[in-house]
Amino acid sequence: MSSHTGSHPTITTSSVGTDGPRAGRRGWWALAVLMLPVLLISIDNTVLNLALPSISEDLKPSGTELLWMIDIYPLVLAALLVSMGSLGDRVGRRKLLLIGSAGFGVVSVLASFATSIEMLIIARAALGFFGAMLMPSTMSLLRSVFTNRDQRRLAIAVWASGFAAGSAFGPVIGGFLLEHYSWGSVFLLAVPFLVPLFIFVPILVPESRDPDPGRIDILSILLSLAAMAPIVFGIKTFAERGFDVVPLVSVLIGLVAGYLFVRRQARLSHPMLDLRLFHKGAFSGAIGVNLLSVVALVGGLFFISQYLQLVLGLSPLVAGLVLVPGLLVMIISGLVVVPIARRVRPSTLIPIGLLITASGYVSVALMGDGISALGIGVVFVAFGIGIGAAETVSNELVIANAPAEKMGAASAVSETAYELGAVLGTAILGTIMTASYRNTVAIPEGLSTEQQHAAHETLGGAVAVAEQLPPVPGAALLESAQHAFASGIGPTAWIGAALVLAAAVVAVTTLRKAR
Repeated sequence: MSSHTGSHPTITTSSVGTDGPRAGRRGWWALAVLMLPVLLISIDNTVLNLALPSISEDLKPSGTELLWMIDIYPLVLAALLVSMGSLGDRVGRRKLLLIGSAGFGVVSVLASFATSIEMLIIARAALGFFGAMLMPSTMSLLRSVFTNRDQRRLAIAVWASGFAAGSAFGPVIGGFLLEHYSWGSVFLLAVPFLVPLFIFVPILVPESRDPDPGRIDILSILLSLAAMAPIVFGIKTFAERGFDVVPLVSVLIGLVAGYLFVRRQARLSHPMLDLRLFHKGAFSGAIGVNLLSVVALVGGLFFISQYLQLVLGLSPLVAGLVLVPGLLVMIISGLVVVPIARRVRPSTLIPIGLLITASGYVSVALMGDGISALGIGVVFVAFGIGIGAAETVSNELVIANAPAEKMGAASAVSETAYELGAVLGTAILGTIMTASYRNTVAIPEGLSTEQQHAAHETLGGAVAVAEQLPPVPGAALLESAQHAFASGIGPTAWIGAALVLAAAVVAVTTLRKAR
């Protein structure tokens, strides 16, 4: 398997060692192809946020419909990741990747021509379904291609940097498309990514699966759905409504289903998710670092992107360019850490990186509402250094500490932590920002009930209302709203710093024996 030449037999991954022969040129070409869905999904997430104003203007959704259009994709994706990872172990990871690619491409084309918000919501749900087939498959196939650990660590660094690269260039690509074409063009982006994947994966990437998978357990799949979907929905609803019956009941349903899922896995001879994975401190610790790092990164992006556009007045394209240096540094950091990781223990290396990220949050907290676009750019570089290194090392630990035959399910756990982290980042830091804004903003008299509600809820709502008002009250509302939003940056940044430090503590305590 050193060069992957010739035909590709199916690899039964129990035979793949932890430090096997080195992959040749064909292996690196396989990595390039496996990067395509990673880049696509990360670009897709950034681009859609830029397209929201155009979609709102064209399809006239209600506020609730617009939220569902955004939320349904990560909701379905997070709910299905573990099921799809386990399914890939059974039916073949390459096969599942190809099915997911074909489905994702077809639905993306249909979404680009949607004529109603209902059609777009259904399309986004279908994209979540097929997207759940892509990510665990790419990560687990890396293990079958790169059996040498040094090479695998570098391959994972490149794989992880795909997320940062997609996030970095998403605003630039999206800004260009939306200036020249309709919002549907952001969905058509999937086609040039997925066509070459569909052609070259069968040529370059060997099939792999669990040699002794057992039967597919439908009840386990249903319980995993019943656990993940309500928890993700409950967290998102809590972020929008605060303490309420709906998010509380939703999370409670998810926790009960999760408990039943865990009990069933413990009793099955061939479980969908092998709970023994979590007995290894290196595996569970790496998952914890992933989760907390993503919470901090996505939560930071949530308020930083709004501050750049709605307080400092930058266009979406320019705001995206401010963040590009930090995201490029994240890529570089993930690659530079590879040779260092051969000599320095993860329990030392990850906390050092995360302390650099925490220093960025502390800088934001100290500068508060006086921070400039340049200051945010510098801070985001600090974010990139620490999180880029931490994500590369922790993702490699997930792969290295999971049995090869369970690689799809293990990769799915890592991806689920990423999706949950993204949801929690918006929920935790977003809720703190929103509460601070609502408590501080001063609404001028003479507004309609609808205008008062919009201006009181979010900074974006206040900016929209201010544009409808005469110059003097409009300027007063805008100044008050911007000040209210900026005043919440300090407390939110302190919480962000605490989350990053918590991830560092998890790394120190759980990864002491990891190499």
